[in-house]
Amino acid sequence: MKERLLSWLNLFLMADLFLVLLGFFWLAIAVFGRYAGIPLGLDIWYKLWQPLFTPAIGLLMLGAIVSGLANQISKRLTKV
Repeated sequence: MKERLLSWLNLFLMADLFLVLLGFFWLAIAVFGRYAGIPLGLDIWYKLWQPLFTPAIGLLMLGAIVSGLANQISKRLTKV
């Protein structure tokens, strides 16, 4: 049961990581486009920052902490 839960958590974290990376690359390309005078969606990115990317980054950090703690607890319990 624990392994299955950790497997789902890791799968969710990987999907969340790809969402965060997609947002980062979109931001980088849109900022470059803004300076080049080409509209590449920076205004849309700004609108999605608060409702989409901020929670995604927070969940990624929380999930990484929970996953790390679960692994440490699992290691200590198997030693005993």
